[in-house]
Amino acid sequence: MEEIDQYLSAYDAALAQWPVPVDVLELPSVYGTTRVNACGPASAPPLVLLPGGFATSTVWSANVAALSAAHRVYAVDVICDQGRSVASGTPVDSLPALMAWLDTVFDGLGIGGAVLCGHSYGSWIALQYALHRATDEEPRVSRLALLDPTQCFAGFAPGFLLRSLPALLRPTPRRVLANLARETDGAELDPAWLALQEAGAVAPRPKLVAGGRPKTEALRTLTMPVLVVLAARSKAHSIARVEAGARAGVRDLTIRTLPQATHFTLLAEQAEELNRELLKFLG
Repeated sequence: MEEIDQYLSAYDAALAQWPVPVDVLELPSVYGTTRVNACGPASAPPLVLLPGGFATSTVWSANVAALSAAHRVYAVDVICDQGRSVASGTPVDSLPALMAWLDTVFDGLGIGGAVLCGHSYGSWIALQYALHRATDEEPRVSRLALLDPTQCFAGFAPGFLLRSLPALLRPTPRRVLANLARETDGAELDPAWLALQEAGAVAPRPKLVAGGRPKTEALRTLTMPVLVVLAARSKAHSIARVEAGARAGVRDLTIRTLPQATHFTLLAEQAEELNRELLKFLG
């Protein structure tokens, strides 16, 4: 299909902007093939990155240079989302299946444990995975970084959902770009990544696996250090409620707020501040 070819070309163009050499990994499993874009020294401690919904692993272009200086970075295309992962096997259509798929990613990468970092929807997956493996004798998630996390400690702001629904339910390039412009107060976003979002509006969109927020009692089972970075100008949720929910349940918690960041500008436009906080957390 022409739409798929255009989407994959836009993906490759966005990935080509990464400022570091990329090792393309294709991990087979019963769920299909997972695309992982890796960079950094192969012998360095592993850091797994999970993107927000429909953002793809290419979204980390402003972060990978700093993060891969002392870590082996694995940026994953979630198999039930857009990107270059191919869902050609057992469907990933539930939270248990999503967790089992991420197990196969860790297995395929040959890493027993790693720092796990997610943004937005990727934060929800990362937190759920940390809870999924919370009782391991050898923890698979050594540290957990959640960047403006949605559906982790508080719900979406109703207005955010209402404004975003047309772009989510019936996406068109105009609706997707207008929604991003509105939620970022017209900030200038990376043109290559915007072109990918535009192409993604007409390419096939899989149904994301969704679920509720973890209960406070479940959050208390986490033993690893957790970093939560909040975007002060995020319209996705009330960051005060996110902070309160995190403090109520997470024992080893660090919270940082970036004053100029919105939900969609946190990774790139505030990259210098964000990278500094992540590197400090990574030690």
